[in-house]
Amino acid sequence: MPAKSAAQQKAAGAALSAKRGDTPKSELKGAAQSMEETMSEKQLEELASTKRKDKPEHNSKN
Repeated sequence: MPAKSAAQQKAAGAALSAKRGDTPKSELKGAAQSMEETMSEKQLEELASTKRKDKPEHNSKN
């Protein structure tokens, strides 16, 4: 499942980094913290690998 916004992609990257032990979990905030706790490494990889080109910074809620 590709990220719907640049912010979602960035949060997934931060969560993935923490899940792998590259950054401390205590540095995570907001969505990244939630993602790290609830998503698998594979799911986070899919979101984080999404290209940011042509993605809105934040997804508008319809």
